[in-house]
Amino acid sequence: MCGIPRVFGVIDGPAAAAAQPDLLRAISAMRLPTSSIMYTALPTTLPDLRENPLPNMPPLRPASFFALPPALRVRTFSILSRPPPNYPGHVPLTLLERGAMAVGSALGAIRNPYRHDLIASLGEATAKPYFVSRLRRAMLSNPTGRRILRDRPRITSQSMRLEELRQLPDNTVGRAYAAWLDREGVTPDTRDPVRYIDDPEEAYVMQRYRETHDFTHAITGLPVIIEGELAVKAFEFANTLLPMTGLSLAAIIRLKPVERQRFFEVYGPWAAKNGLQAEEVINVYWEEELETDVDVLRQRLGIEKPPDLREIRKVLRDQKRAEKAAREARERVGSATGV
Repeated sequence: MCGIPRVFGVIDGPAAAAAQPDLLRAISAMRLPTSSIMYTALPTTLPDLRENPLPNMPPLRPASFFALPPALRVRTFSILSRPPPNYPGHVPLTLLERGAMAVGSALGAIRNPYRHDLIASLGEATAKPYFVSRLRRAMLSNPTGRRILRDRPRITSQSMRLEELRQLPDNTVGRAYAAWLDREGVTPDTRDPVRYIDDPEEAYVMQRYRETHDFTHAITGLPVIIEGELAVKAFEFANTLLPMTGLSLAAIIRLKPVERQRFFEVYGPWAAKNGLQAEEVINVYWEEELETDVDVLRQRLGIEKPPDLREIRKVLRDQKRAEKAAREARERVGSATGV
């Protein structure tokens, strides 16, 4: 077919059939073989754009108009999809989880005030969003508090070197602290680590408060029995405003009537007055005060020594024993004389 020209006819739609005879006659006049002619016909009908506007695109569905791009899709909640921890041991909590932990810990602590783990959880669950931040600001506004935040010392059996503290002179802070630990049968290592506060520095502030709690006991002489613990918690509430210290006062209902009366008449007023007038005890660098005289430190902080609770309880116990012995003696005399 070399040398034979090819004629390309473009025949569009219904006109293709009518145009074919005229085209064939023209080709015959040119004396070209019909086998050399190629026809290209366009489709006789247009596609229905309502079904598929763009032939190369998938069909559109109504739901696709409301779908978010993949990067903006809302992630389904799961307790397994927590954010990464901010420090070793950190457990991030949602607002709902934090509230549930606060309620459960509070109820459990009222039933058993010696559950330190519940009290610790209650303290962390209620410390945000304001109170532990306020305590951190109090430390940042104080030169000693800023040094504590910079150094981040920890109070443990190793850092305190209790054997050396027991050799310090009488009435020093270190000697009083070691003696109080021995008398109450506790150690600095009994304090639980902070886990539920998100900010690392605020978590340290809470840990510092927790570890220095025993120093407050030591310089006030208040024991760890419920009555003494409530007095310290009332003092700390007035001094730190941490909600846990105030909520712990609900354990007053567990006191005996005479103990409850003593709290409201003696130790409650003492705690409120001294907690408000004293310096922020969170700013005391206790590691540097171990050789300081207890009376001097209390005077510097503005804390009055409360009445010795152990001595008061001992006097009352001795008085009850004496009254019981006298009553039994009278009963024996009466039974012997028949009166």
